[in-house]
Amino acid sequence: MSEAPDTMTGAAADGTRETDWLRLDPRTVLVRVVLFSGVLAGAALPVTVALAGPRPLWQAVAWVAAGVTLALLADIVAETVRLRRTRYRIGAERVELHTGLLVVQRRSLARERIRSADLTANPLQRALGLVKVRIGTGEHTGGSESTLELDLVTRAEGERLRHELLARPAAAPPAPDHDPSLATLDPRWIRYAPVSFLAPALGGAAAGAVMQVSEWFGAQAEVIDWIGDRFQDVSIPWMIVVLVLIATVAGAVGALGLWVEMWWNYRLEREPGGTLRVSRGLFTARSVSIEERRLRGIELVEPLGVRALGAARVDAVATGLVKDEADKHTDLKTLLPAAERPVADRVAAQVLREPQPPTGAPLAAHPRAARTRRVRWALGSALLPVAVLVLLGLLLTPVLLYAAAGCAVVLGPVALLFARDAYRSLGHAVSGAYLVTRSGTVRRTTVALQRSGVIGWTVKQSYFQRRAGLLTLTATTAAGAGAYDILDAGRSEGLTFAAGAVPDLLAPFLEAVPTQEARSTER
Repeated sequence: MSEAPDTMTGAAADGTRETDWLRLDPRTVLVRVVLFSGVLAGAALPVTVALAGPRPLWQAVAWVAAGVTLALLADIVAETVRLRRTRYRIGAERVELHTGLLVVQRRSLARERIRSADLTANPLQRALGLVKVRIGTGEHTGGSESTLELDLVTRAEGERLRHELLARPAAAPPAPDHDPSLATLDPRWIRYAPVSFLAPALGGAAAGAVMQVSEWFGAQAEVIDWIGDRFQDVSIPWMIVVLVLIATVAGAVGALGLWVEMWWNYRLEREPGGTLRVSRGLFTARSVSIEERRLRGIELVEPLGVRALGAARVDAVATGLVKDEADKHTDLKTLLPAAERPVADRVAAQVLREPQPPTGAPLAAHPRAARTRRVRWALGSALLPVAVLVLLGLLLTPVLLYAAAGCAVVLGPVALLFARDAYRSLGHAVSGAYLVTRSGTVRRTTVALQRSGVIGWTVKQSYFQRRAGLLTLTATTAAGAGAYDILDAGRSEGLTFAAGAVPDLLAPFLEAVPTQEARSTER
């Protein structure tokens, strides 16, 4: 964090003047008060129910209404003062923000360090024509020192700030018929939402929410009794199956709704100056910008359900895509939602400015020992619960032995199928300027990483890998996850690949092994 000048009069260090200081939009107070009113309304109902127990209902309502009124008045005063004490300006060298009620904060960012200016607007803000502008440097500081937030300004002002802060000289003027759009929404992509891992999670969350809300109102026992009455003539296993199916359907519907909210109005475009912009959102509009000079590659993500339908998602491998607490539910690196694999490959090639997608390059297969390792892991994971059931069956009841046999019959073949798929997913290659690696079965990922962006190699060998002649190579980079693995590659093939993919990085640490012909010549 940099300290801005204490005085707000006269000329600043970068040549800006007092007239350059700007304020947030006055309607910011209205938006914040309305949102706070919603929070108060949500809290008022359970508080009223709790207070109505030992006293008449009208007294509880009166006490809660008085508290809500006082809280609203205090919030209006606080937000008005905050608005009057918040100012910002865009200087020739720095972006400055002054804000604070009791503790005044003066913060600034150097303009040459700014890497992002993202816009966000919820439904109320969109209705009023306002946006939140988040200006970031893309540094992994773990705090708010690398970002400034302007909450809220008009949409026109937000677009002006975004263009001004991210303006870069274009390498060449675009052609008159140049279409900046790389991808736009295809409504057919919604069919991939129910097969994502989000659907069962939403189903479980819905069931948990029903039980939690019923507990708040002291009606959880009634809900359980009502469910029991509906299934009184059904066996317990079938009741569990039906409830799971209901939760799955609820999760699928929730996944469809969430997909529509997140990806409606989606558009990926390349702006002059080399900036990729992703705009999306039905109710909450989002605009995320990624400078191409920060891009180090792309990641093709294929969760199991999505992959079964021949689709994939495209994520950016870039520096500075840092999530903080306000962004914990937002995936800033996603360039394309789950779409048909040819579409994902095309978008990947266009993003990287390559004639052919590196993710489609033929990959080198890994040794058969890698398949043996995966078979052992899979069978071990499947037989562990079987062993537990056998032990409990011997100690408690023979019924568990039949359950163990059933688990072995079901889990064994499934484990072998997953092991086979995990082995077939392994691969690595060099495709032009990119290093490509692929792995995973439940969530298969194919990473195309710029060879020039690799800053180090880590070579790991466990005891069992040494016996099998395998090793794991990890390419270290300053972008994305920071490290990408090539799992269970052959020892000599893997080292040769790493040395050739990034010349002069690993080669000084390798010792050439003489061939049989060379040893004969020496003798």
